[in-house]
Amino acid sequence: MRDDIARLKREKKAIILAHNYQRPEVQAVADVVGDSLELSVQAKNTDAEIIVFCGVDFMAETAKILNPARKVLLPVKDATCPLAHMLTPEDLLAARREHPEAAIVVYINSTAACKAVADVVCTSANAVRVVEALNKREVIFGPDANLAAYVQARVPNTRLIPVPPHGYCYVHTGFTLQDVDEARQKGTTIICHPECNIDVQQASDYIASTGGMVQKALLHRSWSVLTEKEMAHRLRTLFPDRTFIAKDGAICHEMKKTRLSDVYRSLLHEEYEVILPEDLMHRARGAIERMIAIGRG
Repeated sequence: MRDDIARLKREKKAIILAHNYQRPEVQAVADVVGDSLELSVQAKNTDAEIIVFCGVDFMAETAKILNPARKVLLPVKDATCPLAHMLTPEDLLAARREHPEAAIVVYINSTAACKAVADVVCTSANAVRVVEALNKREVIFGPDANLAAYVQARVPNTRLIPVPPHGYCYVHTGFTLQDVDEARQKGTTIICHPECNIDVQQASDYIASTGGMVQKALLHRSWSVLTEKEMAHRLRTLFPDRTFIAKDGAICHEMKKTRLSDVYRSLLHEEYEVILPEDLMHRARGAIERMIAIGRG
């Protein structure tokens, strides 16, 4: 199947992008594996005729918005992100009516419709830098409240208004102080994602996006990685002389919907194509491109 995927990719001038949380066999056939910011940049800059996005719906939508002339395929039609659907455009507009001078920042883990009403998008890799660049007294920030708290602690002169007040990722809020204690007993360095609960963030040695975890991996030899478990696979692939321990139960079931057979079928039949209204893409594109211009923190 890997050979068939490689053949179809050549024939159709396609590129396969995969998020760090994808299954190992899917990561293995991807041209680029990375975090949301890295994959957004690749989607914007690629000259491939077809983009196969192995992730969830908001990621494929972002690729289409950034490269509207290309055909963007999501191998599993219903692969979605529960966190993204905790926020609506109406929530953001209502918050702006209450705070008319505030800027709107939405996490990339949001729908295209939410991005269309935002001033700028951010990822966990550059959320602090994005908020700093706005230089605003108030920022409406959604949908992840733990990421908002992480940013708030680092940009104290700006008041962040989380919308909704308690948006969360079920994978990352599944980590507890017990996980931290068990990692300490193993003698590992602990790195967690900023979507984790605040007490877990404070008890960890480092807090980083998945891309940031790659950047820090060489600092220590043995790590406990508090994010979706496939990130540890990605790190082991990149740094085989290091130890990366994951929590077996830290699984994003939506990411795991995509199998190698889905990638093959997607390329073969060119499904499922991401289609978005032109006006929505136009409005969302500016917010995403502003994020890319600000870059990584």
